[in-house]
Amino acid sequence: MSYYGIRGAIDVPHNEIEEILNATRTLLTRMIAENAIHVEEIASVLFSATPDLDAVAPAKAARELGWTKTPLLCVQEMNVRGSLPRCVRVLMHVNGDRTPDEVRHVYFGATRSLRPDWAKEVVT
Repeated sequence: MSYYGIRGAIDVPHNEIEEILNATRTLLTRMIAENAIHVEEIASVLFSATPDLDAVAPAKAARELGWTKTPLLCVQEMNVRGSLPRCVRVLMHVNGDRTPDEVRHVYFGATRSLRPDWAKEVVT
């Protein structure tokens, strides 16, 4: 079986538990909807958060959505000078065989600057 990746990112207003979880749930829900996939099709999800978001692991939001059988991993994003602050990024691996042109990546708010080449894919 083959698989493909879906990227997404969202900025979070403050380093608060509920704000991080709400933002992450919004991002995951939109990634699923935009790509018309079912949770059972997700092979794994990698989350990264900038160092200024340390109140909660973003994967907790996926667990709260019922993703209890999906492998999840959280890592800290590199602390690069001048990079976008308070950002959660997601790389979702999905079982299937879509072409890159069929995948809809989801970027909210200021995170649109992360992949301007996918600007047509950006959701606000």
